[in-house]
Formats: sequence, C-alpha cells, structure tokens
Amino acid sequence: MVPFEPPALIRGGHLQSALASSGWRQRRLWRRTAADLAGTRPGIVDGGAGVRLLVEHTPPPPGRAGRMAVLIHGWEGSASSTYMLSLAARLARDGYRVLRLNLRDHGDSHHLNEELFHSCRLDEVVHAVRALQQGHPGERLFLGGFSLGGNFALRVAAAAGEAGLVIEKALAICPVLEPRSTLAALDGGLPAYRLHFIRKWRRSLERKRAAFPQRYDFGELGRFRDLRAMTDYFVRHYTEFADLDSYLDGYALTGGRLGGLEVTSEILLADDDPVIPIGDVTRLARPPALSVRRSRYGGHCGFIANYRLESWLDDYAARFFGA
Repeated sequence: MVPFEPPALIRGGHLQSALASSGWRQRRLWRRTAADLAGTRPGIVDGGAGVRLLVEHTPPPPGRAGRMAVLIHGWEGSASSTYMLSLAARLARDGYRVLRLNLRDHGDSHHLNEELFHSCRLDEVVHAVRALQQGHPGERLFLGGFSLGGNFALRVAAAAGEAGLVIEKALAICPVLEPRSTLAALDGGLPAYRLHFIRKWRRSLERKRAAFPQRYDFGELGRFRDLRAMTDYFVRHYTEFADLDSYLDGYALTGGRLGGLEVTSEILLADDDPVIPIGDVTRLARPPALSVRRSRYGGHCGFIANYRLESWLDDYAARFFGA
C-alpha cells in the first residue's frame, strides 16, 4: 500500500474522483501552471499509415534537455485534462521535455483522421511514441498514462522491444485492466458516471459527423441509454471486430497480456476507485519488470491531497520517474 492519506472530509472515492476534475480545481490549476507551460506549442505527430495525432509539446528549459515524458489521457479526456496539465507542469519544472499526446478523436483532432477512434488502435500510438523519440534523439523516454491512457501506456511498454522503442519507465495511473469490468462499473454504478461518459461520447461523435458528413450518419445518438449497448453498436458497425467480446478482449491487460513486459513499469490503483474494480488486479500477469501499488484512497485518477485541491500524484510520478 502507498502512503496516501487525504483529509477525512475528502476521502471518499466518488468525491476524490469528482474533485479531481471540478471546475474550481480547473480554474486554480490554470493559474498555477500557466508559467510552467507557457512555452507549450501544438503539433502533429505521425501515427503511421497516414494517421495524424495531435500533441502538445512543452520544451525543456535551455541546457536541461535529456529527459522526455510522453503523457496519455483517459477516454474522452484530452491533453488539456486537469490531471494532464497538473503532472505536465510538475515535470516541466523538473526539467523534462513534456509531450501530451491526444489519442485519435480527442481534443481538437476529430478532423485529422477519417476513421473513428477505438481502444484497440495500439499501432498508431506505438508509432507516434516512436516518432516522438526519434525526433529527440539521446533523450531518455518516460511514459505515463491515466485510465485508458494508462492502459495504452502499458501496452506500448509491452510492445517496446518489437517496436524499436527504448523506454526508461512506464507509469499507469488507474488503468483499465479488464474492460468488461469497467464497462459494467460505469453502467451499474452511480448514474452520474454513465451519463457523463455518454454525453461526452455523443459530443465527440457529433464533432466527427460534422468533420466527415459524407461518411457518418449515426442516427439519433440519444437512443443509447447505457454504454454497453452504445459500445456494442459502434463495435459492430465501425470496427473490424465481429462482436463486443472480441473487441473488449483486444485491449484487456488481464491474462497474459503483460507477461513479456521488460520495461520497468508501475501500476497505481485505488481500492475505492468506482471505475476500475480492484479485484481485476489478481488477473494480471506479474513479470519482474511490473510493480503494482495500491492505495486505500484516491478514487479514479483523483488522489487529491488537501483542501487546496493539490495533487499527490504529481510528486508520486516525479519520484517514480526519478526527478
């Protein structure tokens, strides 16, 4: 267990999850991180096979080049998600080159690629991370991800040897372990989670339809009342997978998926995470390179340390990477 002990009044998993992305915290964070991220500039990174992904690049201070951190957000988040900005600012202060990668159809990138995003599009993320590393030769690469981004980070790390990537360390914060369990938790838990993600996904799909009106006609998106039915529809109509089960298996970390992992990697989980059932950790392969750390508190990508809504995660990640 890791020593995260927030004040008693903000210990609940639901509260930790909500506070992490609350409007109040977002406003305070923008003010606190403005100077650290002032040099950030957007760019396009090659994802292979014509795929283009959007990246936010914060160069290191003069004379400090040598370490680069690639960070990946969660589903329906973006490079500008609160947790991404908070960690990026901390790592930038520590002298890292920070690259916040947007997955396909996240952030302002819906127009860049005609095909829809789905969670099994690993090849383009591997290709993009490799392109970022090749663009900054000689710099040590650290990889971090949150939720679905943590899932991607571990799959990229597991594919590193075959892909010609040299990754120093990978950190996955509250990663999706078993997609079936997470889908059930979102649909069967507090309705706020299901409604939040359905609304965000609908907005994303509307932006995709507007970018490619000749390609997409999803019908009335309001007809979907739960994430399982919505995911099943889009899997069958817009992916190469025959059914929902084969798609969910395609990005699960459970079973032998991480058995060949050689990159020093760590998973951080919270026992009170309302989205990632902690019991799924028992189904992970445990190669020597992988450590799993658990916290009694933290919620889903929360880990809010105090009433100023500061993040305990930032220090944790900096220590793991070796700042």
